[in-house]
Amino acid sequence: MKTIKSWAEEDRPREKMLAKGKEALSNAELIAILIGSGNNKESAVDLSRRILNDRNDNLIELSRLSINDLMKYKGIGEAKAVSIVAALELGRRRRFSEALEKPSIKNSKIAYECFYAHLSDLDHEQFWIMLLNNANKVIKLEKIGVGGMTGTTADPKKIFKCALENNAASVMLCHNHPSGNITPSNADKQITNNLINAGKFLEIKILDHIIIGNDNYFSFADEGLL
Repeated sequence: MKTIKSWAEEDRPREKMLAKGKEALSNAELIAILIGSGNNKESAVDLSRRILNDRNDNLIELSRLSINDLMKYKGIGEAKAVSIVAALELGRRRRFSEALEKPSIKNSKIAYECFYAHLSDLDHEQFWIMLLNNANKVIKLEKIGVGGMTGTTADPKKIFKCALENNAASVMLCHNHPSGNITPSNADKQITNNLINAGKFLEIKILDHIIIGNDNYFSFADEGLL
């Protein structure tokens, strides 16, 4: 096994980034920079590539691995595992920050970006709400319910209590489907209708219900289901 130091300089991840920019590196090469070295049979790039292959070359799937999961790979100790998890967490938080920099929530895409950071890489369902003022600016995001692999709860009393306490003019609903299938279930449709009707009495509008699955989403508003 040839070490990275024996590679041509232009092929080494660090040197390649300096010469060609970060966009020129593959995901495996970026991870290799984080871990620095591999094991006695694999270079850092080969080890990173194998870890990614085990997660179907999907960074969302990779982000679901715990520190202990990563440490099962020979050559990945606690420090390297922590570096990988920390880097992925920074990426998640950056996406959330970028979404909140928007002056207002004008469409489902912006709302999805806000919710994505909280729900994209979970292996169980959660139900969240976004509270908005009259200008459609975000007041806060709040986790309402936590469930299992196939379902969660959305208590209307808790949702509207939170909305009233924060003087919200409208609410966006969101939950995730860990399976990746973003098609709404009959239960999803029913709870959405129930919340729309409850909101009418309190003059708090339900603007949308977004379902997140992997790196995609379904919008009730976009599909004309509100």
